[in-house]
Order: sequence, then C-alpha cells, then structure tokens
Amino acid sequence: MKQISRFFIIALSLISISGFAQQKTTEQWESMFNGKDLSNWTVKIRNHPVGENFGNTFRVDDGKIVVRYDAYEKFDERFGHLFYNKHYGYYRIRLEYRFVGEQAKEGPGWAYRNSGIMVHGQTPKTMGLNQDFPVSIEVQLLGGNGKEKRTTCNLCTPGTNVEMNGKLFTPHCINSNSATYHGDQWVTAEVLVLGDSVIRHYANGIEVLSYQKPQIGGGNVSGQDKEFGVTGQMLQRGSISLQSESHPVEFRKIEILNLEGCMDPKAVNYKSYYIKSVPSSCKYK
Repeated sequence: MKQISRFFIIALSLISISGFAQQKTTEQWESMFNGKDLSNWTVKIRNHPVGENFGNTFRVDDGKIVVRYDAYEKFDERFGHLFYNKHYGYYRIRLEYRFVGEQAKEGPGWAYRNSGIMVHGQTPKTMGLNQDFPVSIEVQLLGGNGKEKRTTCNLCTPGTNVEMNGKLFTPHCINSNSATYHGDQWVTAEVLVLGDSVIRHYANGIEVLSYQKPQIGGGNVSGQDKEFGVTGQMLQRGSISLQSESHPVEFRKIEILNLEGCMDPKAVNYKSYYIKSVPSSCKYK
C-alpha cells in the first residue's frame, strides 16, 4: 500500500498547471516510427499467422502509419493489431490519430470510427490464430459521428480488469470525460503507464481518465489457443499495439518516453524524470 501511494505522489508531480502534455523538461522522447516502413513493428490479424499483413492492412503513407481496407471484399471480423517489438512497464506514449473515409464493408456498428492503443498486452506470438484481441488494456480511440457526444481515450479491458476508487472494475468499457472530436481532425492521445499501479489517459493534453491495478481477468477475448496469464495476476509490463477494427485510421508522431532507468544522480545516464529504478543500468565515468 505504501508503494502504491508513492506512485500516486510521483505521478501527480509530473502534472503541471499548464497541462501534463505541455511540460517543458529535458525529457528524451524516442520515436517509435521511422516514417518510412514498419520496421520494429509486427502485424497480427485474426485468422492469419503472425507477420502476415493481410490485404496490406497496415501500411506507410506520406510519413504516417495508416490502416486501410481497400483489399477486403468484406471485413469478416479480421480484427488486427500492429505490435511494437519492444516492451515497456513504466512510460508515457503519445501519438496523433484521425479517422478518414468509410468503414469496411460489414464492419460492426460499434467499430465505426473506432481504434485503440493497447498497452500492457500479450505478445503476438502468444495469440491464437483466430484470436480477436490481445489480452491487454485498451485506450479506446473514437471519432465523432457529427451529431452525438462520443468521447475518446476511453478504457476497454479485453481479458483484463482494473481498479477504480479502490474497487475492482469489471465492466468491459467505460467512457472518459473527454470532448468529442468530429470529422477528420487530428487528435493527440497520451497515456501514462506506471507498472501495475496507475494508468492515466490524456486527450489533447487534458487528463480524461485514471485507474489503478491493471490485472488479468474478465472476458471479451475469443480464439485463445492457450489462456494467457492467471486471473488476478497484476500487469507490470507488456506489449504496445495499434488497432485495426474496420474503419480507416491514420497515426503520426508516435513517440515514447521510458520512465525506467538509472536514478543515481552520480551516474552519467541519470534522468531526473525516471520513476522506476534500474540500478543495473547505471553507467559511471
């Protein structure tokens, strides 16, 4: 309990009055995308083996990672994910996204202008051939329909649960308190992930959702060849992936700030913003 409280204090200290995403420090963000190809990313599409990019679903266009369905006769529940090949436990990830064009034929109604950033996920190699979603925490990205309120940076929990207000939260999804973003405008999504303690969602620099203790449990994942994890097992780190759920979507400016590393001020690779200490990573003159 003392450790969890410490994480809360540290997380709150990262947030300035002017907004978390606009904090000016010497943070060393790393680009996750080279703007040219899908190097360092792995595709997994339902009903297809790992690495088979059916229909060139995930592709690079004009310096962006885009999701397209022009080679699909119909969507046929081919839910897809593009996995970053490096895993993290304590970090911030941010990107810009927008929805464009028309939904793939026979895409489910709920998937209209719907995508996501999956964090603390299983690896693509551990997914079943017919598995629809990785066991993970989903930062759900939604676009407006031009009429009703439709929040973004929501939470969905494929094969997982979280805690909210000190209680286990078991419903599959919960909306954030974000604004609605209609049309094809670019929106900035950011996520703060602190191991198995705290996760926070931000939309255009504003915190819109927070929860604690991500863990294995719950349903909403089908097609697993082998059950991943044990119910109640805390998620401390895992994969990061981007979703393909039947509506064309584009991603750009995808970057990550690792929050694990050397916290010894005497070391040459010390960073003041690190939250998780990794003494073995320290380097000295």
